[in-house]
Amino acid sequence: MQPHKASSVTSLLLIFLHCLAAQVSSLDTLKQGDQLNSSSQIVSANRVFTLGFYTPQYTNNSYLAAWYTERSHLPVWIGNREKPISQNTNPILTIDTTGKLIITHGRGGESVEIYAGESGRNLSATLLDTGNFVVTAVSSNGSAGEILWQSFDHPTDTLLPGMKLGVNHRTGRNWSLSSWFDESDPASGAFTLEWDPIVRRLLVRRRGVIYWTSGQMKDYYVDLGNLRVKEFENIYPKPDAFNLNYNFTNVTSDDEEYFMYTLLKVPNWTPDNRKVISGWKLDYQGDLYDNERPMIARPSLCYGYNTEGNAVYTGCERWEQPTCRNARQTFVLRSGNFRPVNGRIVNSVYDINSSLSLSDCRNICWNDCQCVAYMHGDGCEYWRGKNLVFEQSLDGSANRKYVLDTAPSGKANRILKSMTGMKKHVKIILVVVSTIVLLIFGVALFIVRKLKQGKREEELQELLTLEGYTDDNGGGKSHDLKLFTYASIQSATKNFSSDYKLGQGGFGPVYKGKTAEDQDIAVKFLSRQSGQGLLEFKTELILISKLQHVNLVKLLGFCIHGDDKMVIYDYMHNKSLDFFLFSPSKREQLDWQKRFNIIEGTTQGLLYLHRYSRLKIIHRDLKPSNILLDENMNPKISDFGLARIFKQDISEANTNRRVGTYGYMAPEYAMQGIFSVKSDAYSFGVLIFEIVSGRKNNSFHEIEGPLSLVEYAWELWRKDSALELMDPTLRDSCIIDQLQRCIHIGLLCVENHAVDRPTIEDVILMLKNEMTNLPMPKSPAFISRNSVVFKEVEKSAPEKLSANELTLSEIGGR
Repeated sequence: MQPHKASSVTSLLLIFLHCLAAQVSSLDTLKQGDQLNSSSQIVSANRVFTLGFYTPQYTNNSYLAAWYTERSHLPVWIGNREKPISQNTNPILTIDTTGKLIITHGRGGESVEIYAGESGRNLSATLLDTGNFVVTAVSSNGSAGEILWQSFDHPTDTLLPGMKLGVNHRTGRNWSLSSWFDESDPASGAFTLEWDPIVRRLLVRRRGVIYWTSGQMKDYYVDLGNLRVKEFENIYPKPDAFNLNYNFTNVTSDDEEYFMYTLLKVPNWTPDNRKVISGWKLDYQGDLYDNERPMIARPSLCYGYNTEGNAVYTGCERWEQPTCRNARQTFVLRSGNFRPVNGRIVNSVYDINSSLSLSDCRNICWNDCQCVAYMHGDGCEYWRGKNLVFEQSLDGSANRKYVLDTAPSGKANRILKSMTGMKKHVKIILVVVSTIVLLIFGVALFIVRKLKQGKREEELQELLTLEGYTDDNGGGKSHDLKLFTYASIQSATKNFSSDYKLGQGGFGPVYKGKTAEDQDIAVKFLSRQSGQGLLEFKTELILISKLQHVNLVKLLGFCIHGDDKMVIYDYMHNKSLDFFLFSPSKREQLDWQKRFNIIEGTTQGLLYLHRYSRLKIIHRDLKPSNILLDENMNPKISDFGLARIFKQDISEANTNRRVGTYGYMAPEYAMQGIFSVKSDAYSFGVLIFEIVSGRKNNSFHEIEGPLSLVEYAWELWRKDSALELMDPTLRDSCIIDQLQRCIHIGLLCVENHAVDRPTIEDVILMLKNEMTNLPMPKSPAFISRNSVVFKEVEKSAPEKLSANELTLSEIGGR
């Protein structure tokens, strides 16, 4: 029996080695006889690009694709875009004995030919670091020879550096991009990007109609050794000494005419010498953008009339319009439904032609004078009728559709018509008066900008007088707070790459970064549109720089660049509490002991803020996304941009400007602007319910039943069923008495009247001393379905809420 066993093992080993030999034999090259299947990949020599089988989201189709190794979700080339293969049929890429580069798959399906082949020649296919997938003839000594086929000659929706747009007169080949059909279907869509060699410009067409042009390519000189580059009239931003990224090339010869771009290498532009990922992608809506850069063009906003007046319309071309449309109408994506007419629901009309793309639906609706809205799915869905009223769903629960925006009023139309009938001399007078008004306006605008610039410089100077900061060179008043340069933050975050984005806060995005000293940091980016002004920014800097507690996030420094402000924190490896708590796949990592430690640690941080720091501090925005977790899952309270400072002898204050997140705001603060330590206690009570249940406070959308987690917890308590609030994942780890005590404390914290709520110091005693008898909770503050009225925020008294732009006109308890 032993020799027989040895023979079996040897046979199995030989079979295994044979299977290995049948796979890709080189990291970047597929040789004749090799096989690339759905579980293997080809990677270019320097690991810049990867080639393998790609499955778009929400589909079961498989495509041969190439992508940046660091961007596996963004393919830059598709080999079989018109012939998808089912993922279940085990697709295999190979070079067969006749020299064909083909994709075969099971179940007797037809193979997909990528390259027709060269019979009788030894061939190989290599993925280059440029992203080009090339088939070459292999010489007798094994070296690669003539290129017989290359993916750069068959572009899909992405133009990589070094690829050509144009025409080869010798072969008749046309190089152009074509968009995907939709976001999950790589088949050719409605839009193309082409090169016009006569005018030397780029064109975006939709079904042959020119939607957008780049304008003519022109020479441009940069003050860097008199460097000469080229630019387009309608591609922004223009190149300069600080944003010099593209080098445009135009070649015109008897054989070929084409456009190409490469990336410029400028000293100090990429201080860490990182690989710059670039690729101009034409998306299914017709927009053109680069991987790591802003939008290049927005053809999706072109309607054939809006060719000027707004920067986003730059480059839009004009084409004939329906007589029923006017120059101020657009389609806007909104959630909601049309109001019933005479008691009847407004029905839609379907066109089940699956070859219609999203832009086709828009074009058909735009040319139909009765059409007021559309959707795209397996075809098009339209809403038609006159005087239909669209009611927007503020919670986003209704289907989203593209709705025709409101046209100008009848009065405005009459004015426009009367102006067209004016006599010539009246028009001349109007032109002169308009010119004078514009001149005055321009002067006034210049003065205002100068004043703003002066004010910004004063604000910057005021910020730099903060006690306890040091700059990148070690200068400053102490070593508590560091002033980072913008260049260092760009380098640390890879120019604010989407891969480094940790999340989106109430005032802007948060990015992960790594400093030149190899320190992990979190950068809270406060854009000029964020709504946080100098007061909040200065508050956060002063507060956190002086706060030292194990349960508070550590502030490292700040950065100011023009109108943009950034706060730099110590990076928390486990992100924020909501990242785990509200994720079905991650909440199991938070057993009861971890959750209880988070509750206890948060109370310790709040106690320090309320009582033991130099000044009494009210946080005013306590919620799971503002509780960060370190590598040991210890909680750190963060985001002090809304915090307010009290003297220790002051118990409460009043404000007309309510800030915070709806659902966590105490009723006296939401209604009257009164806040105190008891306001934070209310937010903490809501936080306890979310930690115990694993549910968001605003996750209740039933027609009947509770409106919030607070109301749900109170109803369970009154039924003596409080344990039903428990997250089912806690069944095996939960300490029942401890969990029930936490629910009891949470109900005490959310009581309607602030005077009845415990202080955070009381909460700590309740948590630690399990022998202490807790008072019975009274009816909490929550919003019932019959007692809440929403209205839009009035401009005269703005109240900014980070979750939504609503204010409460009435709050009641039951």
